Amino acid sequence: MKNMQPYVLVLYYSKYGSTKEMAHLIANGVELAGIAVKIRTVPHLSTVVKEAEASIPEEGDIYCTLDDLQNCSGLALGSPTRFGNMASEMKYFWDQTTSLWLNGALHNKPACVFTSSGSMHGGQESTLLSMLPPLFHHGMMILGLTNAEPALSNTKTGGTPYGASHVSGPRHDLSLSQDEKLLCEAQGKRLGEVVKKMSS
Repeated sequence: MKNMQPYVLVLYYSKYGSTKEMAHLIANGVELAGIAVKIRTVPHLSTVVKEAEASIPEEGDIYCTLDDLQNCSGLALGSPTRFGNMASEMKYFWDQTTSLWLNGALHNKPACVFTSSGSMHGGQESTLLSMLPPLFHHGMMILGLTNAEPALSNTKTGGTPYGASHVSGPRHDLSLSQDEKLLCEAQGKRLGEVVKKMSS
């Protein structure tokens, strides 16, 4: 595993597509820093299990495995806002990572978080903060966004020091603003640059 090319895992859950778009913009930023990327998602959850989801979805990004997470050199974690918290699908995924915690597999790896919500005050910052405890427990190093990015201070839409964010509107039909796109790419680039320094 030591000879494996370093990569950043961009792991997200998206219901309406905004968080997925953010994930791909963050991946672009990581690649601008010269680091490889794996984009992964997690399956939908159902309260009643009728049949198991296929291990590979019919379309879109493939599901994350514990190996994807264990072997990454950095992590960008994204979830839509659910009443100020991460989506249950993402929480469920992290609840299955005890074996990695026991092995210290994620110790000292840089990570960042991102989210989208239906309204400006829909709990974006608390959602970003709710995604951090599992990362702290896994011994990861957390990166935010700095005010070196002018869009962070100028935005009238999403964007926080805790991580990139997007306001999708009550019907989830608002496209990412230019500021939101810039902040996603900037966050990915910052993460990629840190991974690059740590890998050299």
